[in-house]
Amino acid sequence: MDIVTLICTAGFVIAGGLYWFVCGFGSAEVKGKRGIDLSGGSISREKVEDKYKQYWSFFLRPKEIEKPDKVPAFVDTFYNLVTDIYEWGWGQSFHFSPSIPGKSHKDATRLHEEMAVDLINVKSGDKILDVGCGVGGPMRAIASHSKANVVGITINEYQVKRAKAHNQKAGLDSLCEVVCGNFLKMPFGDNTFDGAYSIEATCHAPKLEEVYSEIFRVLKPGSMYVSYEWVTTDKYVGENSEHVEIIQGIERGDALPGLRSYDEISQIAKKVGFEIVKEKDLARPPSNPWWTRLKMGRFAYWRNHVVVTVLSALGIAPKGTVDVHEMLFVTADYLTRGGETGIFSPMHMILCRKPVSN
Repeated sequence: MDIVTLICTAGFVIAGGLYWFVCGFGSAEVKGKRGIDLSGGSISREKVEDKYKQYWSFFLRPKEIEKPDKVPAFVDTFYNLVTDIYEWGWGQSFHFSPSIPGKSHKDATRLHEEMAVDLINVKSGDKILDVGCGVGGPMRAIASHSKANVVGITINEYQVKRAKAHNQKAGLDSLCEVVCGNFLKMPFGDNTFDGAYSIEATCHAPKLEEVYSEIFRVLKPGSMYVSYEWVTTDKYVGENSEHVEIIQGIERGDALPGLRSYDEISQIAKKVGFEIVKEKDLARPPSNPWWTRLKMGRFAYWRNHVVVTVLSALGIAPKGTVDVHEMLFVTADYLTRGGETGIFSPMHMILCRKPVSN
């Protein structure tokens, strides 16, 4: 074998290996997004880095992200930056679930979603609302399980496009509708829906009562609403510097105006008119740790970070993508620490009913 042939062969092997490394690894659960397809959502590729810096600038003006008129742009920017990375590295359901012995992460996620719709007692043909639907992973699982008609709302136009494409590919577009809008001012009439759910989404609201009031308004009397809320638990101590660091790390890495305490949730629901049917932290024992997947995925994070770095250096991924991925990697560590210390839960469940008469 001459030197030219050797070099060509080695180059082919390296190129093939790189292609497999980059393209062969799609989403952790469903390969709906490839590494070479990473983008900035609706942000043009030349502005991704600037938008990332803009996102962090929100935290230099904390009062700004407490204002309802500022939050949509804040959250929309975040999801433009992270949606492709989430879908590529995590899957189409942007939430956590307790690990279940003998079940894959995909199955545990699906069961967690199906439980939500089972709790609100809807039947085939009912019209229900997904508040903060993302790219529609939960919506599709719930529509398939319940045969209800699901309408999802998300602030992010890019997520609407992704959700519609996934719905069509799954053959569920007849049951699933996606609307771009602000869940603080929803474009639906009063008494429209037979049920509603939100899975780790209303944490983005600056004031929970504002989104709960909107959900209350659009629900038919007698209908049920369930939410899995991100909260600080009774183990959180505001004077503990480590606790504060963990919670602030979660807030900054997940576009949160501020995490609420677990004991505020039912009070707020009652304040807007809901009856409380049930309240439970689904992360507490005997549930298995929800953060196991984060710890098990550390190799995948490092692998993906190498991929993102290479793609960015080659000009395939937009400049700034490496920064976004690193932010999410750091945030994953804060989330894990929040779970291990018990001071944070992403699945404080509250089940509510809109009274028949009010």
